[in-house]
Amino acid sequence: MADPRNAAAFEALGAGQSPEALFVTCSDSRVVPALITGARPGELFELRTAGNVVPPYPAEGTTDRAGRPMSEAATIEYAVCVLGIRDIVVCGHSHCGAVGALVRGEDLSAVPAVRDWLEHSVAPDDALRSLTPTSPDVAEAVQTHVLAQVARLRAYPCVRERTADGSLTLHAWYYEVHTGTVTAHRPSDGGLAAFGPL
Repeated sequence: MADPRNAAAFEALGAGQSPEALFVTCSDSRVVPALITGARPGELFELRTAGNVVPPYPAEGTTDRAGRPMSEAATIEYAVCVLGIRDIVVCGHSHCGAVGALVRGEDLSAVPAVRDWLEHSVAPDDALRSLTPTSPDVAEAVQTHVLAQVARLRAYPCVRERTADGSLTLHAWYYEVHTGTVTAHRPSDGGLAAFGPL
């Protein structure tokens, strides 16, 4: 049962939602968007996928290769076109099992749905697959992966249109599960990727 002291806040949520941001992150239980951002109910629209993957926008609309509706594309379009969000944050995290499995070349045959999801979502020639993890948190690989997902978002027609007119901004974040630290991507003067404090 909800705390009765919050009754008015819950009642207001019944009138609808108007989140300012879409937060795309991993399904990992250690990643809690409201904790990371301080958001209250109704302030974030969330898309959680294994490995915070943003699948490629399907050429024939919002269906996958088998012609089924694609919930990730539907969530992104709804957030951008219907809710009118102003920001999309793609937030990767340290110690990510999905990214770690990719860069270490782990055998995922025991979890075929996970294997197929990652194989479909991360191209064989993706830069991520050529990285060698230098630490258990796979920070460099996760940050590279987050930037690739932000780039993939730009190919969504609704995102491309809204970023072009300046009404939508894309952000790449990296969350350290072992410290609670959040960093954001900021291109350096040399054009290289750099993550620094928010």
